[in-house]
Amino acid sequence: MNYWLVKSEPHKYSWEQFNKDGRAVWDGVRNFAARNNLRAMKEGDLVFFYHSNEGKDVVGIAKVARESYQDPTTDDTNWLVVDLVPVEALKKSVTLAQIKAEPALKDIQLVKLGRLSVSAVKREEFDKIVEMGS
Repeated sequence: MNYWLVKSEPHKYSWEQFNKDGRAVWDGVRNFAARNNLRAMKEGDLVFFYHSNEGKDVVGIAKVARESYQDPTTDDTNWLVVDLVPVEALKKSVTLAQIKAEPALKDIQLVKLGRLSVSAVKREEFDKIVEMGS
C-alpha cells in the first residue's frame, strides 16, 4: 500500500462536502509531478485530505476507489483523475505548523514541495500524522 496527500481549498471543496458526496473524482490537476502521483495511486491506497490556504491542516483520510483515468474536464490526454472515497475524519486536525514542528516529518513532501497538490507520503509519516490527529 502507498500513502498520499491531496489538497483542496475548503471554500472550493471541503472535507465536509466530500463526506456528503461520498465519492469524488479528483480532477483539475495541472501539474506534471502531481499528475504522476495520481498515475501511481492504486485502488485501496490511503490519502490524507488537506485543507489548503484556509486552515492549512490535514482533516481526514480518504481511500483510492478507482485508479487513474483520463480527466473528463479536458480533452488533453496528459491529465488524469482518480476517484476517492472518505474513510474517516481525524479526531483533531493536524496543522501545517504542527507538521513543520515535528522532527519526524522534516522531509515530508507537503513541506519540501509545498505547492504540489498531490504528494506522496511515507508510511512512517502517515502513521505519525494519524497519531498526532488522534
